[in-house]
Amino acid sequence: MQGRLRGEDLAAVIDTECAHCELPIRVEIDSDLDHRVNSEGASPLVCTPFVDVSALSPSIIDGF
Repeated sequence: MQGRLRGEDLAAVIDTECAHCELPIRVEIDSDLDHRVNSEGASPLVCTPFVDVSALSPSIIDGF
């Protein structure tokens, strides 16, 4: 999201694990909110919240 607001290409890598079996999961997300799961056999649920950032007051935390 920050990449879209700033007009920059940004990416994030999220290293986590399955809450059920504790196998590691790596997810990459880019500025276009495209995501790739880089863990064999993993199919985690990935979602992006839709928040109207212009209506957030007094901070972005309140939107969530």
